[in-house]
Amino acid sequence: MTRAAGRDAPHHARKRFGQHFLEPAWVAKLVAAIDPRPDDVFLEVGPGRGALTEQLAPRVARLVAVEIDRDLAAALPRTMPASVRVVEGDFLNADLAALLGAEPAPVRVAGNLPYNVATPILFKLLHAAAGGRVLADATVMLQKEVADRVAARPGSGDYGSLAVHVALDADAERVLTLPPGAFRPPPKVTSAVVRLRFRPPSVDVGDRVVFERLVRGVFQQRRKTLLNALRPVAATFGLDAVDLIDRAAVDPRQRPGDLPLEGFAALARAVL
Repeated sequence: MTRAAGRDAPHHARKRFGQHFLEPAWVAKLVAAIDPRPDDVFLEVGPGRGALTEQLAPRVARLVAVEIDRDLAAALPRTMPASVRVVEGDFLNADLAALLGAEPAPVRVAGNLPYNVATPILFKLLHAAAGGRVLADATVMLQKEVADRVAARPGSGDYGSLAVHVALDADAERVLTLPPGAFRPPPKVTSAVVRLRFRPPSVDVGDRVVFERLVRGVFQQRRKTLLNALRPVAATFGLDAVDLIDRAAVDPRQRPGDLPLEGFAALARAVL
């Protein structure tokens, strides 16, 4: 997990958690990008040594921080104000409804996401926003390649399942790019900060389980035409791909990477 540097207590970065600690000058830039306000309630994913937490806490009403590293989770409360609640555990296993149940909506999210599980965390946030746990936005640090996929548009090489799902429930924008030297130890990749502004779904997809299954399946065959990419997916629903495309009124000759969210939504609705 990419972490923030700047705490006095020594702590060696742990490879299994993907830890890289953000230098203080870049912490300030990240806080400026987040733009915290006095009445905000924050959920921080992976506070690490707490440098970002330390800068956010005085600027907001309350902050809940989820930290997977047991040693860091134990040390953080000793240096943080009473408005910060540290929870030890894996964010992917956290029950957000229980974690934030006492907090008034909307909750803002910030964090330096572990590169190896960034995509599952993003999906967890999207599901939470869509499932009634009101999240206002999420300002998160990602590997640049993942950030490119988050904000990709139809027709670009980075456009895929992640971009489609993000576009359904959020508006995405890149707000900061960080070189490897912004961290200690430096990672081998460039990082980027992306803000997701959650909102109601922009289009009706029908059954979300069907929609997710269809989008994921079609992009597994992204080099084929939409018709051929859809054949194995349609078969799992007991349907014919040609009939499905006719019902959805989409062009069977285009590639999956050219089909906008509205086209995938139409295909998903046609399944039912």
